[in-house]
Amino acid sequence: MAARERDRDRELLIIPVTTDPVGISAGGGDDSEPTTPVIIGSPSARGHHHPSTGIEAFSRVIRSWTWKKFMTGCVILLPIAITFYTTWWFIRFVDGFFSPIYIHLGINVFGLGFATSITFIFLVGVFMSSWLGASLLGLGEFFIKKMPLVRHIYSASKQISAAISPDQSSRAFKEAVIIRHPRIGEYALGFITSTVTLRNANGDQELTCVYVPTNHLYLGDIFLMSHADVIIPDLSVREAIEIVLSGGMSVPQIISAVEGVVGPGKHGNVVKGP
Repeated sequence: MAARERDRDRELLIIPVTTDPVGISAGGGDDSEPTTPVIIGSPSARGHHHPSTGIEAFSRVIRSWTWKKFMTGCVILLPIAITFYTTWWFIRFVDGFFSPIYIHLGINVFGLGFATSITFIFLVGVFMSSWLGASLLGLGEFFIKKMPLVRHIYSASKQISAAISPDQSSRAFKEAVIIRHPRIGEYALGFITSTVTLRNANGDQELTCVYVPTNHLYLGDIFLMSHADVIIPDLSVREAIEIVLSGGMSVPQIISAVEGVVGPGKHGNVVKGP
């Protein structure tokens, strides 16, 4: 009896489907046409993969959320870690100049060598600002420039240090400027280094020498441009150097052009119209 009921249930689950869709649409189906049985599975069989699919989706969401939060923490902590590590390395590096002297004297206090180095640098700056210091510096440079290899290293390092010198008269970079380069609609950040007078048949023309760095600060291109083609932004030389060294990451969102600036090295002398 039970076997007969199972056979009857199986027959109910088998739905005959004709292989001739044209005959069905015409309404002239033939009983002799072969049919293909389609077995409809039970609801439990159709929903067999639902639990595992839900778990996999939930796992993917958790992994994505965890990875995003981890990367956010790295982005926040990485510059802080680099800053502290660089500062710590700089303090230990400067402290190492005079700390061996104190250790030899039996004084082992961390930071004492760093304070002594900073004081020594300050005193050197005060002394070199005097006439005697400048004379001794000129004499030392005279001997250094006579050395074949050392003079090139000294000249390059001096030019880089002169670029950020607070002395306006000896500063290599007089002003930070923006020029139209290399095509129309594109601009480049550069520095005014000097001025030159171009003599031609039409008369003398005063040009501005603009240095545009292409590889940090020590390599770049030099352009001789008219003053009318030079845009003076509201950026100091130090801010422009930071923009170049950071690859443009420290550039402000808004840069305003300073109008009425007279000549290079006159940043801030704005002449307002009536």
